[in-house]
Amino acid sequence: MFAAIMLAVLPAAAQPRDEAPEDFPQGANRDDTFYACTACHGFKLVAQQGMNRRQWDESISLMVSKHGMPAPEAADRDKILDYLEAAFPQRATPSRGGFRNPFAQ
Repeated sequence: MFAAIMLAVLPAAAQPRDEAPEDFPQGANRDDTFYACTACHGFKLVAQQGMNRRQWDESISLMVSKHGMPAPEAADRDKILDYLEAAFPQRATPSRGGFRNPFAQ
């Protein structure tokens, strides 16, 4: 009962997730990217996005500066960006308002 009450009051980011790296597109660095992202939020949030490499890189920078994410080493950052760019590429550009970073909110 205590566990159920605690899950009800914990923010969604702190609750256990039913996600695994295998749920997402195969590719080099998938597992490392999955675990880097799920340290703070569900990976489905990432998978819903479609961004180019620059936008993914800006998202990482924003999470480091605004949300206290530990800055990944340059080589690790490149691996994460390689996976995100390949697995979740940019979708059609929004017709109005331009790009809005989903992690800036």
